[in-house]
Amino acid sequence: MELKDIEDFKNKYNADLFFNTDIKKLNWFNIGGKSKIFFKPKNLIELKEFLKLYNNRGKMFILGMGSNVLFKDNTYEGVVIKLSNNFSTLSKLKPDTIIAGSACSQKKLSKFALENGISGFEFMYCIPGSIGGGLQMNSGCFGTEFKDKLISLQCIDTKGNIKVIPSNKIKFQYRKIELNENLIFLSATFKGDLLNKNKIKNLMEELAIKKNNSQPSKIKTGGSTFKNPIDQTTKKAWELIKESVPENINFGDACISKKHFNFFVNKNNASFNEMNSLINFVKKNVKEKTGVNINLEIKIID
Repeated sequence: MELKDIEDFKNKYNADLFFNTDIKKLNWFNIGGKSKIFFKPKNLIELKEFLKLYNNRGKMFILGMGSNVLFKDNTYEGVVIKLSNNFSTLSKLKPDTIIAGSACSQKKLSKFALENGISGFEFMYCIPGSIGGGLQMNSGCFGTEFKDKLISLQCIDTKGNIKVIPSNKIKFQYRKIELNENLIFLSATFKGDLLNKNKIKNLMEELAIKKNNSQPSKIKTGGSTFKNPIDQTTKKAWELIKESVPENINFGDACISKKHFNFFVNKNNASFNEMNSLINFVKKNVKEKTGVNINLEIKIID
């Protein structure tokens, strides 16, 4: 990949753009090698100009808060883009409508909704990812998903064209949306319901207690590893894993959380191959023991 013009771009804009950057510390698993290019655009103009220059010459991955991704240990032969804090703004469009930048955390949006007496975003208080990542996955928990609150999303394609897509033009699935993968989400507009702030706060605290009682925290994990199977069984992924896999199974430093069997953990310095071996072992054993296929929720980046 020719990089001379990208070096010129870096100098022209004094851009936060780096070559052969370690990506291990940029994701929750703390696993991964390097990225040939790592770019953190300061604003929309810088992002737009970079996309026109890059012109699809190699791979591209948009990294949110790194909570749901597993990188390989080799070099990512492309560009990893992480939007800066300037893409994390929050504002009210109407008394019950919020515009959130895609780099904003879901927890931050939930708190903003509370401050403004807007209900419907309590579930986001329990999800560690960014708004952009939540859009990409149609994130959800405790019975609510992004699709239930989304009005529209604003995005830019790899040629630098900005678009607005209404939610009724998006096909939502469980932990997935069907949109062109070459779109980078910039912001999203959500609609909630006006409600007493104390009632919102009580609901947020109730959901947070449920989460803390059932899920591990302050460990190196990617969150839920597998999606809950749909139409194959009434059991959730963690139940199938618990039935099918020895409790203390590990591949090197890759192991399974004892608090939640669908949370896989890097207990020290696990490699990609160790974590991937654990994933494949679990998937194979669940199929053999229960007859159910479980599919990854985390995204493997190569």
